[in-house]
Order: sequence, then structure tokens, then C-alpha cells
Amino acid sequence: MIKGTFDYDVAVIGSGPAGQKAAVQAAKAGQRVAIIEQDSLFGGACVHRGTIPSKTLRENALRVKNMRQNVALVDFKLGEDTEMATLVDRLDEVLKAHDGFMRQQIDRNKIERIHGRVSFVDNQTLLINRVGGETSEITSNKVIIATGSYPRHPDNIPVDHEHIFDSDSILSMLYLPSSLTVLGGGVIASEYASIFQALGVKVTMIDRYPTPLGFLDSDMTDRFVQEFEAMGGTWLGNQKVQKVHWNGVSEVITECEDGTIVRSQKLLCAAGRLANVKDLQLQNAGLTVNERGLISVDEQLCSVVSNIYAAGDVIGPPSLASASMEQGRRASCNALGIKIGDSSQLIPAGIYGVPELSSVGLTEQQAREQYGDVIVGKANFSEVARGQISGNTGGMLKIVSDPQGDAILGVMLVGESSTEVVHIGHMAMLCHAKVDIFIESTFNFPTLAEAYRIAALEIVAKRP
Repeated sequence: MIKGTFDYDVAVIGSGPAGQKAAVQAAKAGQRVAIIEQDSLFGGACVHRGTIPSKTLRENALRVKNMRQNVALVDFKLGEDTEMATLVDRLDEVLKAHDGFMRQQIDRNKIERIHGRVSFVDNQTLLINRVGGETSEITSNKVIIATGSYPRHPDNIPVDHEHIFDSDSILSMLYLPSSLTVLGGGVIASEYASIFQALGVKVTMIDRYPTPLGFLDSDMTDRFVQEFEAMGGTWLGNQKVQKVHWNGVSEVITECEDGTIVRSQKLLCAAGRLANVKDLQLQNAGLTVNERGLISVDEQLCSVVSNIYAAGDVIGPPSLASASMEQGRRASCNALGIKIGDSSQLIPAGIYGVPELSSVGLTEQQAREQYGDVIVGKANFSEVARGQISGNTGGMLKIVSDPQGDAILGVMLVGESSTEVVHIGHMAMLCHAKVDIFIESTFNFPTLAEAYRIAALEIVAKRP
């Protein structure tokens, strides 16, 4: 092969949110692109075992919760031994449709799809082990690693996928359990714990930290715990799990270091995820993982090897699909020298628990560390007609502004539809709009969006 010529300009490893967007961006820039996926379906764990399955279950959990709240209209009760399949009844249809749309997009952009397991020969050569057993090598000028992650299994938690599950196997349960212990307080743990609690399962969350979702604003996490416990859930923070075991009859026993014992029919271990790089032979490309098992990248998403970039879960938090998509796009742009705006750093976070939580920008705590005496405005959903109509009265919107009450530093929401309503604040921040934009704007009535005006008026009233 002539030095400087390659089979592809860009090779993307992994077809999840980060990989798909990276490949499409490179193809739209006129590059020869290959996307390599070892799974038979495109989309990665996010699509097939994570985001879409859990959100499909969540939709039915909300229906169940709403019917229970409206007992005057219908006396609803889930039957004993409810099959999990009935609670994710449209999952196969949703997954097939999503897979089809992604394949069409890949093909439309003339991206070559390669089905097989990949490993590095060197930093520009990849060995492909295909399904039939044959192997081949391809070369690429740039490589983007977007292989996602897989559940972490602590040594003291014997995950067997029958009584003790991880986040990839939890929906393989045949029947809805009567009780569930959830270990962890991150995004996945919080989503599944609140979803199953909304379905009427007796859920206990256990974590070593004092509150779940510690990266969010404390007002948001406090509301989440209040809503979770109001549904009947139990939160046990500041607890270290010593031992977990199946008693051989009917219960999973969780023993904590302080002597607390929790018994449940099933257990979900959601104690983090690890970068899915174990088969890549990174050392052949001059790469190693850091102390957290992740690929270290700079602000350009470039690794220590100049032609290899990484995006998504393999580089660590926030490990959200929306962030991974933007990281994939940015990785391609940076690899190809395409200029991108600073606004790409402003990525909203969405947690699809019951209730939803969403935020963009700085939390109040972060803002105070950077700006000092900031001004905060809050609006409870109970203050707007839409919140009362929909029964979404436990929700809240919060705006954090600079000490002058002008610049919007962060927007946070908790409550149903938060992941949709947050984008109003997101767009305002991208346009560098002032707090007053929410006062001068006309919002439909009745909507949750009206909460922006209430929070903004509170900020204006506190201006120095």
C-alpha cells in the first residue's frame, strides 16, 4: 500500500448515539467513512438494552400511576404476576423502527456498514473478525472510538440475571416483582427505581452518597426524593453494601455495613458502567485506559494518539445519549478540522425518572462558586394552571442568574415534561438572552412554560 493512502478517511467503532452522529458528520463532510458494529442491530446498548427499553417501560408506568391517581374515574389495579412483556408491549416495534431509520440514514450518506468485532493492529489499522469467522484488515486515516459501556459488577454483588440483575438484564424478568432493591444513586438507578415504584413495586434505593443524582442541583434531587418517597419508595443514603445474596427460596438479602438488612424479591445492581474497550487491543495503537477504566481525551475529544478520537460513554460522564450524540459530532468535526461554535459545550441533561429531571448550564452551587452572590428564581408547577390540570403539582422550575439578575447561568426543572420544557431555557442561553426575555415573551395558556415568567419575575424583584 502506498504510504498515505487508506481504505477510509474515517473509521468509527460503534453504532450507538456517539458513533452514529460521528459517522454521519464525517460523511456529510465528503469523507469515506466506515462504521463498525459487532451487534446484529445498529444503535448500541443505548437503543437495545438501555434508553429506549427503559423509556418504553416508563410510558406504561406513567399510565399506571395516572390511573391510580384518578380512582374516581377508574378503579385500577395491576394484576398479580403481571408479565413484564405486557409492560413493554411496543418495544420490539419501536426498536425495529429505530434500527430501520438508522440504517437508512447510514446508507443514505453512503457510509459502509461493517458487521464484526474489531481490534487495533496499529493506530491506523483495524482487524475485523466477522460473524462467519473470516478476518480482514482495514486502514483509516482517522479513528473514532464510540464503543459505549457495559454494567459494572462489584465483587460482593453476584449478578446472576435471575434474581440479581444489572441494567442490561433487568427487563428480562418474566414477571413484575412485588419488591425490588436498587443499588446505586446515578441516572440508571434513579430512573429504574422510580419507574418500578410508579408501577406499584415496593422499591428501596441504597447508595453510599447522601442523595441520588449528586451532579444535579440540590433543589432538584430533594424534590426527586420527596416524590419517590411519596409514591411509597424508600431511599437509604450514606450506606455501604457489605454483602448481597439470594437465600435460595424467595428473597435477595442485602446487608449493609451498619447492620441494616433489606429483603426483596429481586435486586438491580446499577453501580456504574465500564468503558467497553476490553477487546479493542488499545495497546497496539499506543493507547491505555486511565485509572477509571476510561479513554482520556482533551477538549477536542482527541486521545493521546493524534489520529484517534473518542466520544460517548468510553470517555465517562455525563454518559447521556444527548451528550454522546453531540460528542460524536464534535469528534468528527475536530478530527477533520471543521470549526464548531462554543455553544456546543452547553448540553442539557435529561433524566427520565418519575418525576423527570432536566437541567442546562450551572447548578446554583456551581454558580455561587464562580460568581458569588447569584440571584435565583423559582416557580412551582402548582402555581400554573397546567400543573394543576395535569396533577403535576410536585414539579418546579428554577433559574439561576448572575449577581445583577441579567445573565442566565442555569435552568433546572423537576416534574413531568421537564425534559421538553428545559429547551426553552436552553435556547435562551444559546442566544445569550437576558432573564427579561421570559417576562417579555407570551406563553400559551395553560402551559408549564409559564413557569419561566414566574421564576424570571422573582429574579427581577431581587435585583440590586
